[in-house]
Amino acid sequence: MAFNLRNFSFSRMGLPILAVIGLAIAAFFIAGRLPDRELDEPEREPPRATGELADANRVAGAGVVEPSSEVVQIGTALSGLVMQLNVRPGDYVEQGQPLFTVDTRSLRAQLAQANAAIGEARAAIAEAQSALSTASQQLALYRSVDDPAAVSRAEVIRAEGEANAARTRLGLARARLEAAQASASLASTEIGRATVRAPMAGEILSVNIRPGEYLSTMGGGSAAFIEMGQTRPLNIRIDIDEDQAPRLAMGEEAIVSPRGAADRQVRAKFVRAEPLVIPKRSLTNSAQERVDVRVLQVIYELPAPKEGEDPLFRVGQQVDAFIPARKTGAKPAEAK
Repeated sequence: MAFNLRNFSFSRMGLPILAVIGLAIAAFFIAGRLPDRELDEPEREPPRATGELADANRVAGAGVVEPSSEVVQIGTALSGLVMQLNVRPGDYVEQGQPLFTVDTRSLRAQLAQANAAIGEARAAIAEAQSALSTASQQLALYRSVDDPAAVSRAEVIRAEGEANAARTRLGLARARLEAAQASASLASTEIGRATVRAPMAGEILSVNIRPGEYLSTMGGGSAAFIEMGQTRPLNIRIDIDEDQAPRLAMGEEAIVSPRGAADRQVRAKFVRAEPLVIPKRSLTNSAQERVDVRVLQVIYELPAPKEGEDPLFRVGQQVDAFIPARKTGAKPAEAK
């Protein structure tokens, strides 16, 4: 049967043809844009327990590496410009070592003024002592004369007045000396406070100030001026969900691995458990993680790295930890 354009009907023949063409085009695009269904290895190895904890009852928790002293935030007792910065991140400092110094020019001017006042007061003391000595000798001489005609009563009274006035000037000069010495001592103390020193031996973790910056005792910034802590050894603060805390075998060692490196595990020694159960603050960004829970924080000490070996753990790093669970029926051990 020959195709005749005169008998062609768009509604009966054209629409079905266009529909078939549209379906074919749609199927082609859908097939070409389907996602890749191939399975890939995970970019980060999930945490797992090994050794005797692999098949034993255990409690898992996430933790954060911190200094054994916790992080110490260094401030300043005096406001002023940073004139000298003596440390940088990674430096290990001893207790009392200078960290930074703020501007002391105004304080040094006050110290010079106080020292000048000290010299002036000492000169006034010398002058008052000399006047008192002269007046005392004159008064003693007048009093030693027995003849009333030789020394009148008025002269004796005048000599007594001069001696009293010299004694008063001497007391006033000594008071001025004490005030000037107190001012000098205060200026010296403030100059000493202008140099901020390390409160303990430890490692400088961060430095958030630069020479020339103005520091205020009121703070005002979100970051501390300097952060430091004792990193020899390092501790980890592990969060244990409150519903798992009763199962924890307190005092046992923990198996710890850095986040994303489950194959590199170390044993951490129990230090203490914090007495206060707090809301969870440290998040791991896991889809299964609950954030509306309270946690028991348990502190463990990490072993020191071997000589010449790159450190496996750093302050602020997240870790995964596995701790043995308390045996059924056993009484909870007291925290050491």
